Amino acid sequence: MNAPHSTPGVLAATDATFNNHLNPSFLQACLRQATDHTPMWLMRQAGRYLPEYCATRAKAGSFMGLATNRDFATEVTLQPLDRYPLDAAILFSDILTVPDAMGLGLSFAQGEGPRFASAVRDEAAVAKLAVPDMAKLQYVFDAVSSIRKALTQTDGRSRVPLIGFSGSPWTLACYMVEGAGSDDYRLVKTMLYSRPDLMHRILAINADSVAAYLNAQIDAGAQAVMIFDSWGGVLADGAFQQFSLAYTARVLAQLKKTHTDAAGNSIRIPRIVFTKGGGLWLQEMAALDCEVLGLDWTVNLGKARALVGGSEYASGVSGPGKALQGNIDPNVLFAPPAQIATEVARVLDSFGKPYQGAGTGPTHIFNLGHGISQYTPPEHVAALVEAVHQHSRALRA
Repeated sequence: MNAPHSTPGVLAATDATFNNHLNPSFLQACLRQATDHTPMWLMRQAGRYLPEYCATRAKAGSFMGLATNRDFATEVTLQPLDRYPLDAAILFSDILTVPDAMGLGLSFAQGEGPRFASAVRDEAAVAKLAVPDMAKLQYVFDAVSSIRKALTQTDGRSRVPLIGFSGSPWTLACYMVEGAGSDDYRLVKTMLYSRPDLMHRILAINADSVAAYLNAQIDAGAQAVMIFDSWGGVLADGAFQQFSLAYTARVLAQLKKTHTDAAGNSIRIPRIVFTKGGGLWLQEMAALDCEVLGLDWTVNLGKARALVGGSEYASGVSGPGKALQGNIDPNVLFAPPAQIATEVARVLDSFGKPYQGAGTGPTHIFNLGHGISQYTPPEHVAALVEAVHQHSRALRA
């Protein structure tokens, strides 16, 4: 098993958020505090590119059998951490658990994406929607608690922090109305333009559901939470602000910012928002009440840092800047290791030298610009992680 990297002890001593962490670098970077390397994790890091994941999924019998079983979900969450010195774990689950709990009937056919038995396409279907009883999602919260326990060392410290997550209200609505994935979003956009009242009703219920769901994950042990606005970028300018951004803000307004640990300490819970294709609206997203903005590969990190990552926003929004997360193209991982290292350096150099010192300043969490492909060679991920840690340390030298 690879040992986690160390981080500056001076910061760990100043905030109870970091007290019980062997490697708090991810949390420190989320809170815009200095680290000795750029922390990293991967979207969809527990997935089909790993042979051990495929073996566990075969034992589970199906994706839902895997996701709804506490022990299997714990096992696959830990698998990438046992292979690579990653700086955070992310709960193994699916973004569509919330509408499934609403009674829409989620399923995954072999080789296909998610599908709902009951799509939400008319007034009667919308009228039936309600924030689900969180007891229906207890399997998720049990998995969070189980993973936290598995990450805890004999000395009581956690190997790495655990990230919980949900789909954004808009992204959930896309699947709920389409009934499955879509190439053109024709059905959901038809409702958006022809019956915006129905769309707003769906989104309001989704936002309140996502907030309750993420708060329950925090109560179960999640140490950071992330909102995946996977399809926000398919919206037109104007529609994005009204139907995606506003409801992401509604979720954030309800999320817990701290959690009290067993010793009575107030622990900060960073919140991450990732909108694929959202670079156009980065300055408007600066106003979101979150600590971290995730970026896809179309955004230049240096320009994003100048807009929203500094001590003062170029956009004129008041308050501290955002930590940035991202954003290498996942398809870089199909290149030879030497080229992967070159592209890693390009991404890290584009952000520039991260903040070094007391207090807070511009920080970066390395990630992909979207989820890792199932066809990615596992050894190429090893090359990626090594390159990130090596080059990011060199940047700080």
